[in-house]
Amino acid sequence: MKLYRHIPFLKAVFKYSLTAFGGPQGHIGMIMKTFVEKRNDISKEELMEFIAFCQMLPGPSSTQTITLIGFKRGGTPLALITLLIWVLPAAFMMGTLSLLVTYFGTRELQTNLFKFVQPMGVGFIIYAAYKSMLISVKHVATYIIMFTSLFVTILLRSPWIFPILIFLGGLVSNISDKRIPTIQAQRKPIKWVNLWSFLAVFLIAGILSEIARIQQWQTARFFNLFENFFRFGSIVFGGGHALIPMMYEQYVLRPINLHIPPYMSNAEFLIGVGMINAIPGPVFSICTYVGAMSTRFVGINGQLIGGIVATVGVFLPSVLLLLFFFPIYQNLKKYAVIFRALEGIHAVVVGIMWASGYILFLSVPFDWTNVVVVAITVSILIFTKIPAPLIVFAWLALGAAM
Repeated sequence: MKLYRHIPFLKAVFKYSLTAFGGPQGHIGMIMKTFVEKRNDISKEELMEFIAFCQMLPGPSSTQTITLIGFKRGGTPLALITLLIWVLPAAFMMGTLSLLVTYFGTRELQTNLFKFVQPMGVGFIIYAAYKSMLISVKHVATYIIMFTSLFVTILLRSPWIFPILIFLGGLVSNISDKRIPTIQAQRKPIKWVNLWSFLAVFLIAGILSEIARIQQWQTARFFNLFENFFRFGSIVFGGGHALIPMMYEQYVLRPINLHIPPYMSNAEFLIGVGMINAIPGPVFSICTYVGAMSTRFVGINGQLIGGIVATVGVFLPSVLLLLFFFPIYQNLKKYAVIFRALEGIHAVVVGIMWASGYILFLSVPFDWTNVVVVAITVSILIFTKIPAPLIVFAWLALGAAM
């Protein structure tokens, strides 16, 4: 791979990492605006396929989506560089936050800088849902699937509903046997080493973590930390917001033993949760904060190592699974049953997007200014060619000025 050919793309990824507010659903709107409409790195149809595929895997879906864009452009090396550039800014911010909380206490930071971030994020979600609907929802059956997914997602707010809906959507769209695939692409090689690596790390991490705990190694907490976060990244569907309750139970409610309190206080944990919703980048970067806070007993170096261990642990399994299953998915598209399923799967994804916009809007304090922010953001995205980062910086500047 000639890296210099991809420098403009990597610059775009870096800008995206600094302006991608709104969580995984909001990120999709920015991906569509930046990498589809402005740069043409992938087509709208490819983006919908990437989103649908990533929804079927555990781990951070928006992270997997941007990683796949890098994979499509330059294979595994560019995919890994893309992932690193996307994750590092948010991880750095959350690691820095852990140091501030450790050395300055849990005093709440109040600022108007992020006043309009949440309604702006809703605007990006609505834009992504609207554009995706124009691409993927084309007849009565897909409209029914979309609206059904929308209402079910709103009524049953469980991360496990995503893979279930995707499976059912694919099943329903297979009722018609009139559509046959015309894909003649060359068969993609399957990288079995990614699956074996995932299984080996999962097993070895569990064994070392248990040995370190039983034998009370001085570095036991770091082994435990990696095992915990690798497990989280392997089983969590629904993004970082589904991961937060699991970490809360593990690191706040559960004591280390009967005589030692939990790793973090409730106030310390909630500061991390609040900040992760106010910074750009993957929601999974809250793991950097939790990992650093959990190892602060050994000083600043321990915090830095803990943050790195947690970050690597939570992102590694999703990348290994992504790079293993994606070639399989591409090969299966040539079969009629999978080809027909994609139509229903894409309609389900659009329904989930609309539901995410609605749920997030309800979480915003109802105020006419927030409604205006949503409306203006959607209008700018649809009717103008203003780059997404400029829209973000404009709302941040307006919030800071108030």
